[in-house]
Amino acid sequence: MAATTHHWELQQRLSTVLPLNDSELTQVLSHVESLSTDEACIYFNDLLGDSPNAQKFIAAFRDSRSPNGASAAATQPKTKADLAAAMMMRHVGSAAVMQHKSDPPVSQSSGANGKHAPATAAPSLPAYAPPPGRPPTSRALEYDHTNAVIEAARVRARDEYAKWQRYGVQDMWSKAVMYPGEKAYTDSKGNPRYGGNGRNGLWSSNPYMMRVVSPYGYNQFNWMGGPTRPIPGYHAKSIHQTIALNNNLNREAQAKIDAQEPDHNIWAEDGGLENAMSNLGLGDDRTTAEKGSAVRSEKRPSLSAPDTKPSTSRLHSFRKSIGMKTSTERAVSKATKAVSRGVDLREAILKEERGRWPDAQWQQIVLTYQDKVGMTKKIAALRNRSPIQYLHLLRAGYFEPIPVAWANQASNPLKFSIEAAAGWRGITPTWRGYEDTAEERLYWVLNHRDSPDGITRTRLKPDFISEMDMARARMASAVEPPPQYFSPDDTCHVQHTDTKGGYSRQVMPPPLHIVDRPEQPTDDTMILLDVSGSMDFDPVRPVYDQYLITQYVSGTQPKNKDVAKAIIRRFTDALSHHDHISQSGNDGYDLVTFSSQATYIGRINHANLDHHWNTKVRLGGGTRVMTGWQMVKDLHFRKHSASATYHPVYGWQAGPETPILRLLLLLDGEATDMDEFELDLLSLSWAHVTVFLVGVEGCPHHHRHANELQRIGDVNPHVSFVDAQGNCPERYVTHELLKRHLGYEVSQGEFEEMERLPTYSEVA
Repeated sequence: MAATTHHWELQQRLSTVLPLNDSELTQVLSHVESLSTDEACIYFNDLLGDSPNAQKFIAAFRDSRSPNGASAAATQPKTKADLAAAMMMRHVGSAAVMQHKSDPPVSQSSGANGKHAPATAAPSLPAYAPPPGRPPTSRALEYDHTNAVIEAARVRARDEYAKWQRYGVQDMWSKAVMYPGEKAYTDSKGNPRYGGNGRNGLWSSNPYMMRVVSPYGYNQFNWMGGPTRPIPGYHAKSIHQTIALNNNLNREAQAKIDAQEPDHNIWAEDGGLENAMSNLGLGDDRTTAEKGSAVRSEKRPSLSAPDTKPSTSRLHSFRKSIGMKTSTERAVSKATKAVSRGVDLREAILKEERGRWPDAQWQQIVLTYQDKVGMTKKIAALRNRSPIQYLHLLRAGYFEPIPVAWANQASNPLKFSIEAAAGWRGITPTWRGYEDTAEERLYWVLNHRDSPDGITRTRLKPDFISEMDMARARMASAVEPPPQYFSPDDTCHVQHTDTKGGYSRQVMPPPLHIVDRPEQPTDDTMILLDVSGSMDFDPVRPVYDQYLITQYVSGTQPKNKDVAKAIIRRFTDALSHHDHISQSGNDGYDLVTFSSQATYIGRINHANLDHHWNTKVRLGGGTRVMTGWQMVKDLHFRKHSASATYHPVYGWQAGPETPILRLLLLLDGEATDMDEFELDLLSLSWAHVTVFLVGVEGCPHHHRHANELQRIGDVNPHVSFVDAQGNCPERYVTHELLKRHLGYEVSQGEFEEMERLPTYSEVA
């Protein structure tokens, strides 16, 4: 009975600092029961933040865990160093910084001779020298910045996939990201608090509820009372209406917030008071009137009127006697209030900037990021002319690198879904139409960054219908591949999936456009492979009725995993000849796989690829490319740590002497965090990524993703892209990949020499 009472009291205390229902609070406390006291306190600290109420709850919880009711100080750990990793990212809203199980270890020095002791982790992982000095993790403990967006993101990131039952969290998120004058709404029809009227959605504030037709049509229900299936015609109409409404609401929202921006300069020394008063035109009008009167008097002195006091009407005197202000006084009062609001806005911006970037190192990293992305001019213009929007984007972290801890988290502020019809908002005023916050931020950057020629080009995100139309157009542009690349060793010939006796038609890649320098011997080549469950699926392609998938049909082509393995073999064999690398022993290229998590496979070459593939490569799980990308970056920088620095929040920072990372990325579909990956690449000049996308023949989804990757390649000179569908000519794909990876036009003769099989002595 005492335990039950204690649990109830703890739940009541928790409910005061965590806006969840009773069942969710019970789940939180049930999870905490399996943790030690210190682990539970870390969990609560990351869950609740550092508000005074949260700290009081954690202290009370620690007291309740003590055997004799001792104070929290008695059970407090001796140092905070053990909590560094878990608390490093608290200021950006992350749940915790978790070191991935497969991260490569850093060996420790054993003495003055410079030799290193063997790493304690798995022997298959390479041990590299640590970076100079110790990573400054301790400073993160003394630094803890937060704001309304960060606090709402902490709550939302705990369980993004259960948001349909979390209207309280949605309310908190909406308040954190809404602009002045906006109203929150949800898809709840029955709750007046969230836009309903208690009975139905007739008077709901949700603009989508009555202005977008249901894709299920009308009066169509199954025996359980729910709709049966979408109707293609209604489905297409629903999409068209949603797109049109998104565009209208986005235009209105942008116009409203632009109109609310201060008319005066809030960064002036007097807060913009003089500028605001001059906008009223009072001084100029008075001066002009006086000058005009003087001129008239000089020209016609006989008409000069005697000096008399200006007459005032009785109504004017009455208004003044009862305290009513004149139009001039009202204008002055309005300008004074605007200046006061501007001063408050300026102080809020300065406070947020000081909190996010507390020292010179932090500020330099942020300035470098803004310059690499091409956003320096736009950010400065926002700060000066649109400070309200600047503050909103600043609070959401738009002007700084992506925190390194987010890569290995299932949910973070760049993985929040955006659903306009349900009221789940984004960050920018024009958030409607995006899938998630990462896509929104990516296209905000693309639409406002300066290109190398100094011109800002708008690249609006295509809507769903435009994407499908462009995908079908790309699919129709496929042609027969060049015949000189035929090989009987291709996977489609070996597995006899080429039922038509030839290769599938392929979309030719655009002409080679080289911006980065060609490969040099110091460059670091790695391979990142998608091993999600879809790589092992039997190939199927969707059948559409307008924009609705009605069925799937089987395709006659090899599984994606088999094509990927064949391409890796051909690519590494040819590259080994070019780089003069032995194709035996431990020489070769680092291979990292990713699905829901990343795994380091080892250094692969012609001799050991089959062994590594059969014993270490495991297929299954989701497609989270950021987990693999983070491991690749760690491998690269631990090899070349002497030329790089480490930041506790933003991770490794390349120096001018850091070698180029040349990465081959193989995947078979769009990763759940692909936008986050593309956003990260925009700010990196030390990485050159070549993407190979393999897909099912005749699949619009493949070509949608291919168009997206091509758009990224068009704006990012450090990203190249090649794709293949169906029964593909592997030699042709390998040749195109080598051109982009090496950074120059590899001739046909040079390619044939590079793909020559190794001699016996090379693999012995």
